[in-house]
Amino acid sequence: MPEQWYTGVVTKIVDETHNTRRFWIRIPEKSTFDFKPGQFVTLDLPIHEKKNKRWRSYSIASHPNGSNEIELVIVLLEGGAGSTYLFTEIKEGSELTLRGPLGVFTLPEPMERDLFLICTGTGIAPFRSMTHHLHLHNIAHPNIYLIFGSRFERDLLYKDEMRQLQEQMSGFQYIPTLSRENDPSWSGRKGYVHAVYEELLADRRPAHFFLCGWKAMIDEAKQKIMAMGYDRHDIHLELYG
Repeated sequence: MPEQWYTGVVTKIVDETHNTRRFWIRIPEKSTFDFKPGQFVTLDLPIHEKKNKRWRSYSIASHPNGSNEIELVIVLLEGGAGSTYLFTEIKEGSELTLRGPLGVFTLPEPMERDLFLICTGTGIAPFRSMTHHLHLHNIAHPNIYLIFGSRFERDLLYKDEMRQLQEQMSGFQYIPTLSRENDPSWSGRKGYVHAVYEELLADRRPAHFFLCGWKAMIDEAKQKIMAMGYDRHDIHLELYG
């Protein structure tokens, strides 16, 4: 059965950081847009004659709430045709062609092991959806560690929201780590994400790993996690770029 394409209407746009924007998209053809936290949609953008060069996929950053509106968070890539189009041409009220939800990057069932959600950049989007879903529906869960790697504090997406969620949600730890931040006011972790999960898992307890972000981070994390003795089936990937 071929995937159905829908016409979405952009209802709101907000600058989240200096190079990322949040886009809210309503799908009028559907009364509710049902998806599982962690899934994505594909946009068909008028940037090329060939279909496969027009398609751009983005994880849904919002959680399922019974409405027909979703949120995407998108970074402006230097030389990126898709993100350049979205940042320069799309306004509130613009229409976008999309299909979905798609993907199997979703929470394990049952959730018996600790979850390590490891991301860089806009790779936080599916994890934001997952954690809010678990919290709002009071779903029993193991310990959850959201390890978010960025260069500078200014690059941390949903920073205040994640800190608030940590206070409200038992068993959830938000651990941002910055690789280039030199501001003395930053008292959090410095360095890369790998040192964080290696330290937390010194006991080698059973765990599930969800990796989302740039390929270099994911490749290194997969290699390090397997070197720690975990099976490749414990590792779930969603590549960006």
